[in-house]
Amino acid sequence: MRVAAERGVPQKERQEVPASDATLAPAAQDDAHSGAAIRDAGEDGVAAAGVSPGKASTRPTPNRAAAAKAATSKSTLSNLTDWDAARIFLEVVRAGSFRSAAERLTLSINAVRRRIDDFERQIGATLFTRDVHGARLTDEGALVVSAVERMEAASFELLRAGDGLASAASGEVRVAVTEGLGTFWLAPRLVEFQQKFPNVMVDLYCAMRSADVSRHEADVAIHLSRPAALDVKLVRLGRMHLMCFASEKYLETYGIPKTIDELVKHRLVLQVADEAAANTAFATIFPGFEQRDLIAMTTNVSSANYWAVAHGAGIGVFPTYASALGGKIIPLEVDLKWSYDIWLSYHATTGRIPRVRHMIDWLVEAFNPAKYPWFKDEFIHPQQLKTVYMGEPLTHLFGGFPMEGR
Repeated sequence: MRVAAERGVPQKERQEVPASDATLAPAAQDDAHSGAAIRDAGEDGVAAAGVSPGKASTRPTPNRAAAAKAATSKSTLSNLTDWDAARIFLEVVRAGSFRSAAERLTLSINAVRRRIDDFERQIGATLFTRDVHGARLTDEGALVVSAVERMEAASFELLRAGDGLASAASGEVRVAVTEGLGTFWLAPRLVEFQQKFPNVMVDLYCAMRSADVSRHEADVAIHLSRPAALDVKLVRLGRMHLMCFASEKYLETYGIPKTIDELVKHRLVLQVADEAAANTAFATIFPGFEQRDLIAMTTNVSSANYWAVAHGAGIGVFPTYASALGGKIIPLEVDLKWSYDIWLSYHATTGRIPRVRHMIDWLVEAFNPAKYPWFKDEFIHPQQLKTVYMGEPLTHLFGGFPMEGR
């Protein structure tokens, strides 16, 4: 969050600078303002409160003056909530006249006077006395000057604090992702993020069930279906394509299936995320067959699913980028393909936290279809990925994949 301490004025009266909605509480009172004269002769001249030349002083004693100013501070500054009008007041004091302040603020002099009148009514005190000789800053006005200057200093400090927080991202970011994408795509690549933001601790939660960021289950979540929550921000990252794969060892033993009909003669390894959905899909693809007739193994995690297929347990379903990662599995030409849109969700408020914003930006880039073509909307066969992917090889992400010498 950035708070700009700029010279704002109401939209209806401004020429260049927008009005601020910021509301700042009054600062505690200081000792009496110095009451130095503001030099500007003329009908708009503003002079500091004090004794007119040639007149006897009628100032109260120091103790009584302090008590009077304390009472004035309590009664007038307690309502000092309009920072926009307060800045106009401060500009009048610094410019030396209403006219000079109006020129600096690109307002009409009447607009400045109206804002000062409104400001005086709001805090319940007269800030300037006006007569044929011009305008003079009252004792109450001098006290308000001191308070408004502290308000201004506090706003600048807040601005600097915001800049510091934005540049020094630190803390924890909770990222929820489907188990397969988390294990095989994000986890090996998170070192890139951590090298750039070493003070951010990433809590990567990989699960089959999608997390709900609106219920604060995570700061950022990645889904394979569009979340239904209405109070979250959504970003469509790309599309994940899946197809059948098998190991070379398995194909040498059982042969290479070419059609869905030939699949019924083979052994299948199935990763089950939603049992009901898996049963429905099986019944649709293999009508009239029982699962026990075809399925050799089921598992609930992608790593077990991969290693089972890679070591010859049967035919499994994997994203097309499995080949790009160096997996020792071979894509099959069976006409069975699936695709899922990849969605990122986060709450609008959470997304403004610097460390979360950095994570969101990194995730968007991590699924960039222009950089990683297997996330494009159109299906690209794994055999074609070598010709369309122009980035560095990704096989180094999974040093454990190669099985030579095992």
